[in-house]
Amino acid sequence: MDFTLNTFSSLVEVALAGLSYPTVAPGLFAPVRYTLESGGKRLRPVLVLASYSALSKAEPSTAINQALAIEMFHNFTLLHDDVMDRADIRRGRPTVHRKWGENVAILSGDAMLTMASQLLAKGAGDRLAELSECFNKTAMEVYEGQQLDMEFEDRDDVSIKEYLFMIGLKTSVLLGCACRLGAIMAGADSAASDAMYNYGFALGMAFQLRDDWLDTFGDPAIFGKEIGGDIVNHKKTWLLISALEAEPEELPAILAEDLEPQETIEQVKTLYVRHSLGDRCQELALRYSAEAKGYLDKVDMDVEARAFFAYLADQASARKH
Repeated sequence: MDFTLNTFSSLVEVALAGLSYPTVAPGLFAPVRYTLESGGKRLRPVLVLASYSALSKAEPSTAINQALAIEMFHNFTLLHDDVMDRADIRRGRPTVHRKWGENVAILSGDAMLTMASQLLAKGAGDRLAELSECFNKTAMEVYEGQQLDMEFEDRDDVSIKEYLFMIGLKTSVLLGCACRLGAIMAGADSAASDAMYNYGFALGMAFQLRDDWLDTFGDPAIFGKEIGGDIVNHKKTWLLISALEAEPEELPAILAEDLEPQETIEQVKTLYVRHSLGDRCQELALRYSAEAKGYLDKVDMDVEARAFFAYLADQASARKH
């Protein structure tokens, strides 16, 4: 088996396309199919399959249902996030609540959560209890992270420490969980399982910090969306929080002005550049990528598998979209 991103992502795409849906109440499941067909990086299910294959040295298809479970859960959170954020577009298409309405988006999201649990159990055998413990603990942490993120919108005193804690919950724990699910399915010992979880967690931190950077300094033609959305929406990111600490008077004054969005973006970006915040954010993302790769040294895996996970870690802090 080729230990490549395409190998694992192709398996995920085929399995997602092959999912069957109940024929009762088709209006409930049309948004589920629509959401899963919208694409995405499929990083989480890839991590499940790659972790399983690396630690079991077997074909990854044995863990395909657990991979689908994590992808289904991830997309469930996006459905509800879009309702809460009043988002109009997701992956270049109208969001579910814009296409079908909020009630449908909420209910179809609920259905996705249940479907994720069903998939998690499929083929799990005697590993179900351990899989469920990891999955349910992670789900609660993701909800906690979302709650903190919403609360941060109304605060001007959010610290960097608080922000890193929040993205750890909202983003990183799910990548860690994906790696642990694969390790559990492989029958790995606790040391290897913990190391893979920590790898995924650090990977998620690098991924989110790079996302913060891209929203301000990325190329819109490659990033896939307009640059500066976080600034316009006053979203608490590592960059904005750091700028508030560096410019506690000037930055709030800029954000309070009735400026055109592009002018606000340019003025805030000038502050970021003045304090080298883009470089510092990127340096932090690189540190997390290095941390992720360090955990691989604690796991017995083939050279090809190790190179694959190291590649993902490097990409998390260097990606352009």
